[in-house]
Amino acid sequence: MASSPVCIDANLVVIIVAPEAQRPAVLRLWESWLEQNRELVAPRLLTYEVTAALWRKVWRGLLPQEEARRAVKAALDIGVTLLDPPGLSERAFELAAHFRRPAAYDAHYLALAELLSCPFWTADERLYNAVYADFPLIHWLGNYRE
Repeated sequence: MASSPVCIDANLVVIIVAPEAQRPAVLRLWESWLEQNRELVAPRLLTYEVTAALWRKVWRGLLPQEEARRAVKAALDIGVTLLDPPGLSERAFELAAHFRRPAAYDAHYLALAELLSCPFWTADERLYNAVYADFPLIHWLGNYRE
């Protein structure tokens, strides 16, 4: 049985499945969660965001299409539990308004972490900087120390 959940965002999954400079840090963090038997969770939109991010890499010439295709499959099979609890989008809307975010995608991760009372990890420094003072559940990969 898994212990308390950890909410992760799409950029952490992309870092794992595609070549990224932060990959060693994410892998160490991921391994620590697995050792602690933590359940990794995300809103269902994670699959769409991962697919879009990997396609952007192909479009920009940063990743061959076949490698991106394999990365999408790996991302979908990585073992993250995708959740869509009642009230998630409504709370995401409220959080996007509260933090004055231009889009509500990221607010779904915040809302899920809040609903589950669990930590939320991101590699998105702008998101972290925008909310950390009022949202103590958020953790930024750049601050991770083993």
